[in-house]
Amino acid sequence: MRIRLNMKRSVFFLAALAFALFALLPLRLVIGWYGLEGRGLAAREATGTLWMGALKEAQFGRVALGDLNARLNILPLFIGRARLSLSRDEAEGRFEGAVTVSRHGFGVDDLNGQLRTGARFAPVPIATLDLGDVTAHFDGGLCSHAEGEVRAAFAGGMAGLVLPAGLRGTARCAEGALLLPLASSTGMEQLNLRFQADGRWRIDLSVRPSDPAAATPLTAAGFVPSGGALVRRVEGSF
Repeated sequence: MRIRLNMKRSVFFLAALAFALFALLPLRLVIGWYGLEGRGLAAREATGTLWMGALKEAQFGRVALGDLNARLNILPLFIGRARLSLSRDEAEGRFEGAVTVSRHGFGVDDLNGQLRTGARFAPVPIATLDLGDVTAHFDGGLCSHAEGEVRAAFAGGMAGLVLPAGLRGTARCAEGALLLPLASSTGMEQLNLRFQADGRWRIDLSVRPSDPAAATPLTAAGFVPSGGALVRRVEGSF
């Protein structure tokens, strides 16, 4: 007795089976395959599947992100990109966005929420970075596109100088780096934060103190005169 199979149904069944097996792949394998850890994303543990997973104690560079929900978007795979969507529960503070990796580049898309930077940028006392629809892409090691609003909040002062509550600005690319040019509402304090594709960063904090006597402790703290202001440069790497 011969059993005749409908070719269309067979193809559909095999395609559905392949998709189901792919969707059940562990999230930790997917992170390794696409080199997301090499792009700065790390976690103590990755659980679940690529369709519905979680990252425990996640970090981007050395900035803690907490516990995140994670899932791989299927459609970008057809154009050679791996896009991992991330989100954090409201109880831990809102955070959402995506990390994208391609053959020649990587980036972040539509980041919203707060990053608690702690002492990562010491001695400049940046405590948090609040992101509003921030997107940044690097291609061939150079920043190719950046946009979105950023607000930096300080934790205390510096060298006796009282810093403003927050500095704001819009992300953009400059000389191959991701640049966050932030300024206070008065313009007396400015902070340029640059990120390179390899994880290096640089801060230029510029202040124009209203009290001339404040220049002495600032100079002692490493500020140097530049263009009528006092500037402190700090460099580091994630």
